[in-house]
Amino acid sequence: MSFSLIAGAVWVILASVVAALPMRLQFPPGILLLIAAPVLIGWIGMDHGWLWVALGTFAFVSMFRRPLWHIWQKLRAPKEATQ
Repeated sequence: MSFSLIAGAVWVILASVVAALPMRLQFPPGILLLIAAPVLIGWIGMDHGWLWVALGTFAFVSMFRRPLWHIWQKLRAPKEATQ
């Protein structure tokens, strides 16, 4: 098994542990997992091909759908004029 897949498996275990934490404790480790995931998916893709990138991206978006939706809404929100 490649080191990238081992790192991916560790990421999944860590994400499961973070999901079991109370909501107020999920934010800091969740942000780290959110930032690390695209890098890890790219690394797995470089080692194993585009199909694994597609599957990893689908799993990532499924797992982080609410935080990603929140970030998307913040980026798309019109800037309010300050008076």
